[in-house]
Amino acid sequence: MSQLITWSDRYSVGIARIDAQHQRLVELINELHAAMLAGAGRQVVGKTVDGLVAYTVSHFTGEEGLLKSAAYPNLEQHKAEHTKLLEQVRRLKEKTQAPDAALTLEVSGFLQHWLIDHISNVDKKYSAHLNAAGVR
Repeated sequence: MSQLITWSDRYSVGIARIDAQHQRLVELINELHAAMLAGAGRQVVGKTVDGLVAYTVSHFTGEEGLLKSAAYPNLEQHKAEHTKLLEQVRRLKEKTQAPDAALTLEVSGFLQHWLIDHISNVDKKYSAHLNAAGVR
């Protein structure tokens, strides 16, 4: 199966449970990509985006709880980034309701960029703080 994103240690934030959740997000995005390549993307995109939204909400809630318990100084900024990303994912979900030939490409491309960018440029900022607080 051709993957859109291949998990790599360079995406690790150094927190096992967060890395496992990020890997699950990668799997969800790859499932959408595989369906698209198989010609079934339009039939499963709505369901995949629904699952992604639900999983993302759960992941963000857990991540924010962990950051709060470790007194992460940039928690409010991180939460604002989560809110913005969830709104973007919800807008994509709404688009799955309307016919659009490029929708699966748009969704998978956005999700690929969003996940890699968010992990690399936002989540990695809390790694040292959580590790110093004993979270691994």
